[in-house]
Amino acid sequence: MIPVLATALTVVALVAALWSLVLVVADRPITLATKPTLGLAAVVVLLEVGLLVQAVAATITVLTADHPGLDAPTFFGYLVAVVAVLPVGAFWALGDRSRWGAGVLAVACLSVPVMVLRLNQLWATHG
Repeated sequence: MIPVLATALTVVALVAALWSLVLVVADRPITLATKPTLGLAAVVVLLEVGLLVQAVAATITVLTADHPGLDAPTFFGYLVAVVAVLPVGAFWALGDRSRWGAGVLAVACLSVPVMVLRLNQLWATHG
């Protein structure tokens, strides 16, 4: 795990969640036809790219070195889940033309910091 990247991902995920909640309050669906939703989509894509970089780096590190205290199945489960939750939430948000599509995206974005925190906890126990 790259600690600086984990912190940056947490901050970006919280920003995206706040942005999504603003859209919920403003009763705006995620349509990719307006600047606010396009900007949010760009932030979500940036977040997903960062999560993929973190996942690849963590996978390479775990597979190439001995990590005696690491619970690998749990770690990889969280790693896969944190990478998968944003695309699922984004597609759901795009499909739901009510304001609750943005609510789904907010929940997906809020789940990212929780899973990153858990990944950091699992990573810290191995060493």
